[in-house]
Amino acid sequence: MQLHRLDEWRVRIDRDERRGMKTHVIAFASEPILSQIRKDLSLEQAMNVATLPGIAGPSLAMPDIHQGYGFPIGGVAATDYRHGVVSPGGVGFDINCGVRLMGTTLTEADVRPRLKETVDQIFRDIPCGTGGKGPFDISPRQLEGVLSRGAPYMVEQGFGETRDNEFSEAGGCLQEADPDAVSSRAKERGRPQLGTVGSGNHFLEIQTVESIHDEAAASAMHLEPGRIVVLLHCGSRGLGHQVCTDYLAEMGAAMKRHDIAVPDRQLACVPVQSPEGQSYLAAMRAAANFAWANRQCILHLLRGSLRKLYGAGTHVRVLYDVCHNIAKREKHVVDGVKRDVLVHRKGATRAFPPNHHEIPQDYKHIGQPVFVPGSMGTASWILTGADGAMRETFGSVCHGAGRLLSRTAARKGRNAREVQDALAARGIIVRSETRDGILEEIPEAYKDVDEVIAVVTGAGLAKPVARLRPMGVIKG
Repeated sequence: MQLHRLDEWRVRIDRDERRGMKTHVIAFASEPILSQIRKDLSLEQAMNVATLPGIAGPSLAMPDIHQGYGFPIGGVAATDYRHGVVSPGGVGFDINCGVRLMGTTLTEADVRPRLKETVDQIFRDIPCGTGGKGPFDISPRQLEGVLSRGAPYMVEQGFGETRDNEFSEAGGCLQEADPDAVSSRAKERGRPQLGTVGSGNHFLEIQTVESIHDEAAASAMHLEPGRIVVLLHCGSRGLGHQVCTDYLAEMGAAMKRHDIAVPDRQLACVPVQSPEGQSYLAAMRAAANFAWANRQCILHLLRGSLRKLYGAGTHVRVLYDVCHNIAKREKHVVDGVKRDVLVHRKGATRAFPPNHHEIPQDYKHIGQPVFVPGSMGTASWILTGADGAMRETFGSVCHGAGRLLSRTAARKGRNAREVQDALAARGIIVRSETRDGILEEIPEAYKDVDEVIAVVTGAGLAKPVARLRPMGVIKG
């Protein structure tokens, strides 16, 4: 593999026809980040993505890239909507895994003396962990509403405020979702799980605004130093996982009919316009709607928790909600020509610049908010999308710091209680359903989030707005 450094922030891997590559790879990485990326097979996976039929523009690797299923996590690829393919591996098993940042009327001075009480209350009220049954007992008919209409459906049922939808990507609902494209098994897995965080790297984190780096953008989002915000990271739970599983199996068989060969069976794909492709996209959109409804339910529970402790006047508002495991039809300029493409973002988040028509009116002048979690012991960042992202990455940027250690390596030789105690000594209280939930997510398991932010801001893909410091962490 020949890597050519283009500048401080970009590396190029040239197209290799012997490998079947139809385009080149651009990786956004400083030298320290690149040395970490090269420890796994993520760049080889990005090269495999470059072999997909109908790929438009380069295969892209964000600085948080690490090895995933077929596509690398932190990968972006656009395919021609008429003549290209769709690949479930380019979305991932947790369809519409995403982040929702919520602002509050509370300050660190309010919460710090009652931090343990606050974390314990939220941990009681919001279910976490593998499997997990939520507090919302919905009927099969109501599930159809969730799959068709997403977060707005839950607001109509009394679980939120109309304004919540305005500050969600796509209004919290993808059109052209089809519940009938979702298997009965997926529906069975998902129906009990509304209002649950899940396990793995999913979390709900109480944070304080540590520093402001863009006064105008921070003001638009009602942020100031010492303000309490809550960052939620979760997705479509078992329903989305089953949708991906179902369609991977179907596409593996269908590729022969469509005369498609890929270098890795995990890159299973079919033409976007094929019956299988359209059916997958309809099911994926339904799963995405489930994820937005799930995050809406968790917001409703969080509001209840904070009002129990701090009074009925405590207000929690959605600052923004954006997904990072999705395939969306968009129009982008590729080699000077505007094209109709399907943008696969896997472990990558949308980052549209100021004045884009899909940004809420309150944020038009600053650009779309972007949230980049670090780890439960470090920091998270709020950014806004910049023009460079539209020119170079189909309006995309990284979604986190990116793993350095596998979950097995993170657990090895460590004690969960010692990890909790060490974090508590730094003023961070962690609650988890399992010891593994703590050990697999230790701060050392992730790249340096500040270095990742330096790459995307240095490359002109996004602008820093605020740095957040964790106080309380709830995990599965």
